[in-house]
Amino acid sequence: MNTFIKDAIEAALLAKVEILKIYQSDFSYTSKSDDSPVTQADQIADLIIRTFLQKKYPLFGFLTEESSDDFSRLTKEYVWVVDPIDGTKDFIAKNDEFTINIALIHQHQVIAGIVMIPALDEVYYAMKGEGAYFLKDGVSKQIFVNQKLKDLTVLTSRFHVQPAELTLIQKYASIITQVQTYGSALKACRIASGLAEISYRLSSGTKEWDTASSDLIISEAGGLFIKPTLPIERYTYNRKEVKNIDGYVILNRIENLYL
Repeated sequence: MNTFIKDAIEAALLAKVEILKIYQSDFSYTSKSDDSPVTQADQIADLIIRTFLQKKYPLFGFLTEESSDDFSRLTKEYVWVVDPIDGTKDFIAKNDEFTINIALIHQHQVIAGIVMIPALDEVYYAMKGEGAYFLKDGVSKQIFVNQKLKDLTVLTSRFHVQPAELTLIQKYASIITQVQTYGSALKACRIASGLAEISYRLSSGTKEWDTASSDLIISEAGGLFIKPTLPIERYTYNRKEVKNIDGYVILNRIENLYL
């Protein structure tokens, strides 16, 4: 575990304490300009993570969901990309399926990333060229995608599933035989752990902070995080346009790219 990962986990642990205090209370929420919900936990966690990492890395840029973006990050060699609570609707629903996502970008490539699941006390993390791992109770184990090519399980979003995704799943029902629903970055983590094979997001509803960590974790586990187009194309990060305009597909193997 390199220093970047250790510091990202420490920042997330500090935020987790305050997140769970609010999660276990009778909290309220408001809506942002795009109608997505935001809670006090999102805002407090963003401040905690950003303050901790800025102190450690004062020369690095930042792109976080709950902070304004002045584009100064575009001039930085290293940029932290943070989603303090990925799956705010899951947080509000109190189903435990929300995460903290922190990724480090170097020259538009993800080089370190974590996905913490505060309610379950679990962490997934990856370092470029060094594999993907699952951390629980102080023990890390390396994780890998499986190699299945039939009887596939597809993971859909609990709150954001699109009709086009359901149509595609139905089209390949002879190959995709199970559909399971999970919130936030849990879908990517389960595929990286070999527990499912495919997840589609065929819309522009996600942004860099939603996907940067998942992208690296999947890739280092041996899978693919790609745009749902041909020829195969991966996302770069620390872009001016932070929306993942084309959507994405997460796969255990390229042979399972059913579009």
